[in-house]
Amino acid sequence: MRRMLLVLTGLGLALAVSAPAGVRAPSPTTTPAAVTATTFLVSGRGWGHGVGMSQYGALGYAQAGWTYDQILGHFYTGAELGPSAVARVRVLLAEAKAGVTIRSPVPFRVRDVFGKTYPLPAGAVPLGPKLRVPVNGTPTELTGPILFLPGTGPLELERPYRGQIAVSVNGQKLDAVNVLGLEQYLQGVVAQEMPSAWPDEALKAQAVAARSYALAHRLTGKPFDLYADVRSQVYGGIAGEHPRTSAAVQATKAEVLLWEGKPIDALFHSTSGGTTLDAAEVFGKPVPYLVGVDDPHSALSPVHRWGPVAVGEATLRKGLKLGVPVRSLQVARARSGRVSTVQVTTSTGTTKITGAALRLAGGLRSTWVTQLVTLSLTRPGGPVRYGKTVALTGRANGVKGALLQQRVDGVWTPVSGPALKAKVKLVAPASFRIAAGKLAGSVLKVPVAPLLTARPAGPLTVAGTVKPLAAGAAVELQLETEGTWSTVGTTTVGAEGEYTLAVDQPGRYRARTAPTQGFAEGLSGQIELG
Repeated sequence: MRRMLLVLTGLGLALAVSAPAGVRAPSPTTTPAAVTATTFLVSGRGWGHGVGMSQYGALGYAQAGWTYDQILGHFYTGAELGPSAVARVRVLLAEAKAGVTIRSPVPFRVRDVFGKTYPLPAGAVPLGPKLRVPVNGTPTELTGPILFLPGTGPLELERPYRGQIAVSVNGQKLDAVNVLGLEQYLQGVVAQEMPSAWPDEALKAQAVAARSYALAHRLTGKPFDLYADVRSQVYGGIAGEHPRTSAAVQATKAEVLLWEGKPIDALFHSTSGGTTLDAAEVFGKPVPYLVGVDDPHSALSPVHRWGPVAVGEATLRKGLKLGVPVRSLQVARARSGRVSTVQVTTSTGTTKITGAALRLAGGLRSTWVTQLVTLSLTRPGGPVRYGKTVALTGRANGVKGALLQQRVDGVWTPVSGPALKAKVKLVAPASFRIAAGKLAGSVLKVPVAPLLTARPAGPLTVAGTVKPLAAGAAVELQLETEGTWSTVGTTTVGAEGEYTLAVDQPGRYRARTAPTQGFAEGLSGQIELG
């Protein structure tokens, strides 16, 4: 490209020695899509699925003098206490790992699949798919699965565990399973599920529920019985124990809840919100011992009532795996008052989901939703030119007294009445929201572009003004070539916001300012030179 002569009126001049890549000229018929900020504000009661024992309910009944068997009898209708037929469990600690390391602070042993046992010194044994261990100081491949046996101290796999640890090869990956007594396992579980400072009778109720749940959820057809995470129950090993919860486990040793001679699915949750739920409502199948009961002590929970919780539209859309924005939610309730189904309206239609799906997607504590408010605010797409107005339209469902507000000097100030519509003149980027009392929606930001003019000031000269950028801001002159805009020179704004540029060839030109000083990109109208 030929060198251009640039005439500057203002503070300085910069010559463009080469043309950087241009941007495609926007079609004059293209209108940027409107921008909407939508927030769903949700209030509710309880935490968890609501089926079985409410842990805060157990707390309240224990404080009222109930024994653990009375607490269990209340929440698991008709179930009976009886002895466990299982004494040991296998818990999956590591799954499909490239390698694992078994440690012991004292000498320990390892046994191969044929039953031969080898002594090991205190320390670490890193394992790969070949299951190579130091036998008499020599790395030796053993046939797996191999079983590590503790010495006088516990074995460790990132943290210490009671019992033994079996390591097996699964393809080229390793699995590690903790083999230990049922009561030892529960000692690492109960303290994860209920605060250890709670009354003894509540802790005992939790121990029996956790023991029953574990046995009811034992897996079949796998080399382990239970997971160490929420797929079964969270198991923390020795580090997850506490003396008080361990005492509760020992005080109820081998006791489980039975229905027709089998351990029950002793579901439990944090907080019911006032009444527990029938399993039929939540899971679609009735369970005789999982029926709804009154739970007045749920009120002890800090989340007996919760909210409002703000759920952004983008969060909900992602959680529901929807490709288009969510506009509104309409809930249907079961007899309990919990949300059973939700009609989700998007920009392309409607879809129906369960209350449980809404809870999961929105990160809500429960499906007992007592209030659902939708606050939505829309503006035209693209930036507003300096000194022009922006048209804002709001929507508030599920609440009265909503107002459209603008943040002015850090303070949210009303700009409209209940109609939630306004045209606001902008001379700087602005922020707006819909609010109703203490409820507030997402902030909708409106970018502002400088008011940039360009006019012929001679056969091959462009002049114009820029508002409101400060003196010294850069102005680019762009030339259109086959539908592409290329920068052919730059200058700076003068003290009065003026600029002048001269070129050496005719053509279609426009001026541009890059985003700066908090303002969006500025573009002038197009002019013909020569």
